[in-house]
Amino acid sequence: MMAEPLRITPPVPLLDLKAQYATIREEVRAAVDRVLESQYFILGPEVEALEAEVAAYCQCRYGIGVSSGSDALLVALMAIDLQPGEEVITTPYTFFATAGAIARLGAKPVFVDIDPTTYNIDPARLEAAVTPRTRAIMPVHLYGQVADMQPVMELAERHGLYVIEDAAQAIGAEYKDRRAGSIGHIGCFSFFPSKNLGGVGDGGMVTTNDSALADRMKLLRGHGARPKYHHKVVGGNFRLDALQAAVLRVKLPYLDGWTAARQRNADTYRRFFAESGLAASEQVVLPLDAGYGRHIYNQFVIRVKQRDGLADYLKQQGIGSEVYYPLPMHLQDCFAGMSLAVGAFPESETAAQETLALPIYPELREAMLAQVVQAIGAFYSGSASFRE
Repeated sequence: MMAEPLRITPPVPLLDLKAQYATIREEVRAAVDRVLESQYFILGPEVEALEAEVAAYCQCRYGIGVSSGSDALLVALMAIDLQPGEEVITTPYTFFATAGAIARLGAKPVFVDIDPTTYNIDPARLEAAVTPRTRAIMPVHLYGQVADMQPVMELAERHGLYVIEDAAQAIGAEYKDRRAGSIGHIGCFSFFPSKNLGGVGDGGMVTTNDSALADRMKLLRGHGARPKYHHKVVGGNFRLDALQAAVLRVKLPYLDGWTAARQRNADTYRRFFAESGLAASEQVVLPLDAGYGRHIYNQFVIRVKQRDGLADYLKQQGIGSEVYYPLPMHLQDCFAGMSLAVGAFPESETAAQETLALPIYPELREAMLAQVVQAIGAFYSGSASFRE
């Protein structure tokens, strides 16, 4: 094949955290210095302040800071006293922590396929998955869009089930004017650095409007001790560090502005894809905004033909992309004992084969978005050439 000419356009990374940091550097350093001067690193006033601020932002009465988004899911399930052999209904098209938290407690994840247009759990399929062993439903608000929660909540009420929202990718997203994490019994958030609200390491939070659940999750995150060295229950070390809380408190007031920039970038992508003709083609399907709330675009995920070839070509052009997620949960080795073969959840499997996330972070310039769309157009027009 012909070797590609030397690329002269600048790279477009999937995510550029340095660009964000440059705008808030002095505030972040001051917050870190404040914690260092206090020498108060575990929980404490910084964490308490962040808990109150995030709870208010998410329209919840309570927020409990925890050590990661994965631990947020785990402590939520522990709070409802999920027992071995009981079942939690969730989606197979998600990050591993969703199903992993269920399995860690000896419970069974029961998978329900997704809506192919939103990639969120299909509520029309939920009723058939309920059994006498079902304790909870764990919908995932994937890519920054809340799942269709009204039918989820109605079904949960009919069957007396808990609803735990995996909102790791959806802080600030809305469903009919209600914020992610405030609709079910518990909301679970991640502050992993790549999230819309990201820390400088691992961190997470659980939210709830139920005082009893809030108290139990606060107890569980500190080894179930109250007072110190007196353990009421077996919990874990799920505490949020003060350094993480201080940095997140700097970032939280900027979050709505960053979300607006992501939304503008999504609109710009749609305009460029329409102008290129790709939006009307069979090769590229743009993400759907379901129209029932605020989409925060944690990711901008397109569905494409020849996905892996396109990803390789974009990499050659210095353009970042990512596959979320290449293998659904029911096909993971660790769940082989469930005996769920290829074809069990076809929409999830197809999404895993065809979806690709493009750069969407707030600091992207319009010219960079144009560069991404032009490269995709070149690939599908046949004018793309690969390096040997």
